[in-house]
Amino acid sequence: MNDSASPTRHFHLLEDIAQDLSGEANFPTCLDASLSVRNALRDPLVSVEKVARIVHVEPLIAAKLLRLANSALYGALVPVTDVRLAIQRVGFETVRATSLSVAMEQMLHARSLCGYEDIAQKTWEHSLHVAAIGHVLARRVGRVNCDEAMLAGMVRNIGVFYLLFRVADYEEYQDNLEAVLDLISGWHESIGENLLAALGLPRHILDAIHTCNLHKTGRGKQNDEAPFALADVLYFASLLAENHCPWLCYANLANSHEAQQDRARFSDLLDEAQNDIREILFMLT
Repeated sequence: MNDSASPTRHFHLLEDIAQDLSGEANFPTCLDASLSVRNALRDPLVSVEKVARIVHVEPLIAAKLLRLANSALYGALVPVTDVRLAIQRVGFETVRATSLSVAMEQMLHARSLCGYEDIAQKTWEHSLHVAAIGHVLARRVGRVNCDEAMLAGMVRNIGVFYLLFRVADYEEYQDNLEAVLDLISGWHESIGENLLAALGLPRHILDAIHTCNLHKTGRGKQNDEAPFALADVLYFASLLAENHCPWLCYANLANSHEAQQDRARFSDLLDEAQNDIREILFMLT
């Protein structure tokens, strides 16, 4: 039997990942900055000053936060040049999102992805669009925190990047696109959820991602009620975003009749909010 068709072909890699994600995970070094932010934000009484000191260690995070804080998205009439003031303006959830954005970009450009950059790039582009559309949709419905919607959209597919980062250490995945795609399509959701939990994402955001991964949100809605929860916004944003990633578990569901009806409910959003979406995409990259 061809190895890429064997039911146990991914056993060793998944066993190693499970061990890494249990307890204090053995994360790639590109996640160090996100881990520092995670550890700080675990304290509900953490000060802006402490978070600012941590952010200063990673110039890319600091630069992105300043760009966000000075954008029209945050009503920036008075420019800020100090990271502490930027954090006060955008809030801790945006700090968390920005640190993860930097980490995912670093995984995207890791030399170990050699041969699978196209998968990583298309997944990243889709994730950014989901994040941007989620932010705009949350703002429109007014019932969901915009920054949390952006964060959930951006990190929903983090498992794809983590798996691509890890397969470089396993000979059986070298020049074996079939095995890599089988690994990603079958495991990126559960690996991603466990990784995000280890990174300290708030429980309600994890629950929203998990609900969408189970395909339980938005499906079966027969009325015109607007999305009322983070999981709903994430579901509709994922439908509305361009998706050229058949390895994502929900990609094929987007072609169902029900999904097309759901997409049509908010299709006007894409036309009305193009400027906002472009601005958010610019700030996330």
